[in-house]
Amino acid sequence: MTSTSAVPSALAPYGWDADWADTFAPYAADGLLPGRVVRVDRGQCDVVTADGVIRADTAFVTPHDPLRVVCTGDWVAVDPAGTPRYVRAYLPRRTAFVRSTSSKRSDGQILAANVDHAVIAVSLAVELDLGRVERFLALAWESGAAPVVVLTKADLVPEPATLAHLVHDVETSAPGVPVLTVSAHDGDGLDVLTAVLGTGTSVLLGQSGAGKSTLANALKGEDVLTVQAARDVDGKGRHTTTTRNLLALPGGGVLIDTPGLRGVGLYDADTGVAQVFSEIEELAEGCRFHDCAHEAEPGCAVLAALDSGDLPARRLDSYRKLKRENQWIVAKTDARVRAELRRDWKRKGAEGRAAVEAKRKGWR
Repeated sequence: MTSTSAVPSALAPYGWDADWADTFAPYAADGLLPGRVVRVDRGQCDVVTADGVIRADTAFVTPHDPLRVVCTGDWVAVDPAGTPRYVRAYLPRRTAFVRSTSSKRSDGQILAANVDHAVIAVSLAVELDLGRVERFLALAWESGAAPVVVLTKADLVPEPATLAHLVHDVETSAPGVPVLTVSAHDGDGLDVLTAVLGTGTSVLLGQSGAGKSTLANALKGEDVLTVQAARDVDGKGRHTTTTRNLLALPGGGVLIDTPGLRGVGLYDADTGVAQVFSEIEELAEGCRFHDCAHEAEPGCAVLAALDSGDLPARRLDSYRKLKRENQWIVAKTDARVRAELRRDWKRKGAEGRAAVEAKRKGWR
């Protein structure tokens, strides 16, 4: 068995550092081994340790809270020997990427832990859905990771002017976020992306058919993930990747590939939404009322920017949609927020009835 002194160097390619070692010290004193979860599947997980990759059972750390289950990217304490071997605990997470499991429920699902970069893959083979990009960005900012938008399949847009226009549209929807164009087919842009992901842990996110597995293979330098062609009719792909897999990249850094996400529900992501729509948040500071809803209030700086053309209507619509959705999710578990929503609904209902009555009087 590998000695404890060899652990840091053996796990360094997977992100082990002095801070993790300090956090793990109490478990080391109990004779447990550190490792990082590279894959989770039905109550078991693959863990990379100084002795190599082992299979471990998660029965001892499977709580009722779905946000506290072991997930890909976790640093864990595992039994040094035995059949089966068990995960005894996971270390406190530095970051966690969480989404809502369903738009009709308030449960959260953790997709990846201890992530530094959230790479949002967007295919250029289909029409851009900027609203979906903004949704991914909100979840990324909320997780604590730094988002990066990667426009894949750039070789399918041969006209430089067209490509530049698409990049500009995404940049407008992703203020402060790097937007890169990559073609895994001919290698264009891979060097820049490799440099960005060369340190820390990155999670690769996007819809099925966005080219995530192809991109992961290109970054890894070998075909470690199965690739399937997207449908020509709509550019959508099958779920090539069915589990979240953690890969150490040859140029440094760690990559977590994820299955294609068709449903991307927000989960208590108010801070993330505010970050994505930072220009609207800044405009809101100039509104006459501090609780301005930016709908019909007098002195609303957001509506003034909309009227002047400085704020695109699509951005404001997307902002309103994500704010409402996030508020609904939070209200499912927060009684105070539920009460505020009820008061708001009653107020709007009364205003609507008053408006209807005023129109009726005007018709008489």
